[in-house]
Amino acid sequence: MVRQSGGMRAAASVIGSDAAALAVARSYAESIADSVIERDRSGAVPAAVLAALDGSGLLGITVPAEHGGPDVSPVTLAEVVRTIAAVDPAIAQTPQAHYLFVDVLAVWGSDAQRQRLFSDVLTGARIGNALAERGGRHAQDLRTRLRADGAGLRLDGTKYYCTGSITARWIAVSALDESDRLVVAFVERDAPGVEVDTDWDVMGQRATVSGTTTLRAVPVDPALVVPYHRAFEVPQQLGARAQLVHAAIQVGIAGGALRDATEFVRTRARPFFEAARGGWADSAGQDPHTILRHGRLVTRVRAAEQLLRWAAGELQDVGRRPADADQAARGSLAVAQAKAFACDIATEVASDLFALTGASATDERHDLSRHWRNARTHASHDPADWKYHHIGNHVLNGVLPPNHGQL
Repeated sequence: MVRQSGGMRAAASVIGSDAAALAVARSYAESIADSVIERDRSGAVPAAVLAALDGSGLLGITVPAEHGGPDVSPVTLAEVVRTIAAVDPAIAQTPQAHYLFVDVLAVWGSDAQRQRLFSDVLTGARIGNALAERGGRHAQDLRTRLRADGAGLRLDGTKYYCTGSITARWIAVSALDESDRLVVAFVERDAPGVEVDTDWDVMGQRATVSGTTTLRAVPVDPALVVPYHRAFEVPQQLGARAQLVHAAIQVGIAGGALRDATEFVRTRARPFFEAARGGWADSAGQDPHTILRHGRLVTRVRAAEQLLRWAAGELQDVGRRPADADQAARGSLAVAQAKAFACDIATEVASDLFALTGASATDERHDLSRHWRNARTHASHDPADWKYHHIGNHVLNGVLPPNHGQL
């Protein structure tokens, strides 16, 4: 047994291959499908569902092989996330930061940090995030501070949108040290001075429970501080790999919306009276306009899925440590294309769902609006227009994209 916030949990089994990771993801997604509407409506902490995720072994799939993990390919990671997101994108988003910080440790962590935290991750310990702050013009305008006192190091600050942290084993906190350098400190969720709230009240992605985290003189082990500023002083793929997970979430939303629309048209919707009267349709699925719109959506979703797979393949070729700025740009721009397009398609399918299904689909008992609410809420994390801008600027003018964590 392993300690978890709020009690004990069984240690996860280590997944040994890409194929096994995909099989586990499919099984897990199926196991949470029947309760997705309840989670969306309640907005409560889905503790049991997340405990099952932690125990599935999926948290360890990107741990490097030299530390006992399978280090699955970005293609597999994207498909794992897409598979879960097609059922519940809020649950799929919960480990997004976890995978980011496994990468941070793999590239920038010390041997001691990797040994300590990766062994925990492989037994099912999830890493939550405490990164975002309000105010300031730039992401690096942090108010959270890591300071020394007589007892060692302490963290003070307030963080927002802390997805997954409320049930995490560890929280990765970004802060400025006493030399104003960006660092990430890994602190235990149950450490003294850590308070994670449930003040997450939004229209979509409700089950992420991305509440506020308050840090009051939180003790920090100096051996668990990573010099995060160094990551963005050289070509990197941390941002691209993190964005790949976000892209996979949007592609999953698009696929899930299309799946539910297709099922509703086949089993519940009625043909429009003009189609029926004109002898064109005995069922909603025979309506010529429905057929046309559905065919377009199927094609767009398939394109988004293939673009995601292509972008993940580019990351696989580039690796965690790109050789130079051009290689880093290759991975970042590929994922930017997949993410921007996926955001467009997810919101389109989730909206056109109702054009396909008709007024009966708006009945709240079906909760089909969750697809659009999830797509729109998740897409609001960062504007797709800037991704298209960097893509176009590189093709037209040869300008490399900026080197930051959201590209």
